[in-house]
Amino acid sequence: MTTPAEDFARDGAVCLRGVIPPDLIALLREGIDANLAEPSPRAKVASRPDDPGYFVEDFCNWRDNDAYRRFIFESRLGEIAADLMGSNSARLYHDHMLTKLPGTRQPTPWHQDQPYYNIDGRQNCSFWIPVDPVSEASTLQFVAGSHLGPWLMPRSFMDDQARWFPEGSLADLPDIEADRSAWRILGWPLQPGDVVCFHMLTLHYSAGADARRRVFSVRFLGDDITHAPRAWTTSPDFPGLEAELPPGAPMDHPLFPIVWPQG
Repeated sequence: MTTPAEDFARDGAVCLRGVIPPDLIALLREGIDANLAEPSPRAKVASRPDDPGYFVEDFCNWRDNDAYRRFIFESRLGEIAADLMGSNSARLYHDHMLTKLPGTRQPTPWHQDQPYYNIDGRQNCSFWIPVDPVSEASTLQFVAGSHLGPWLMPRSFMDDQARWFPEGSLADLPDIEADRSAWRILGWPLQPGDVVCFHMLTLHYSAGADARRRVFSVRFLGDDITHAPRAWTTSPDFPGLEAELPPGAPMDHPLFPIVWPQG
């Protein structure tokens, strides 16, 4: 029997069942609904106008959304992240709300997260936390072990453009959908209270939604993560950060507080 940390190190993704208690799920649901009612200026619609459903995302709201802030700091996520990362600490990077309404056809294409970001280092962990039941058809899927491989070209989801690294500077993603049997693909049906944890270099994907799917994602950074300013706009963007945090510096900044250990 392996531990979650061993599974995370081997596969780059692991499912933990029932780690969020019902009271914190209720709090998180309240926060997501408040976010949906009043999106921030960073929110974006990620589905096409002719999509019969609707896919909306929003970022970096923990300082303004009291329910989000309480959830992040009152849950065990920081402690769990530190264990999975093999880190002495867990620092909040950012929060990310993702909601798909029933009938949404727009998939989230296969991609890695870290190439879109302004960080370097290996010790990182993202949590994908649903507040609605998620079927196997609508869940997040991962290519096991892909976090050990190279960085791959990040592209815009709607029009497949290389707006981050210059075209040709990174290898393109393989066509996983052309032959899914060639890859070890992980994915789990989920209930509220379950979480999926994955490395920011793990290739992942999700299809549309067969039911309402409200998800909150929290990204954590470990001890070896440093600031890597880019010549392009990262996703999410942290305007002005490069003037306050030099390249190669630890992410020691009020935007990125230590969540664990608390004290």
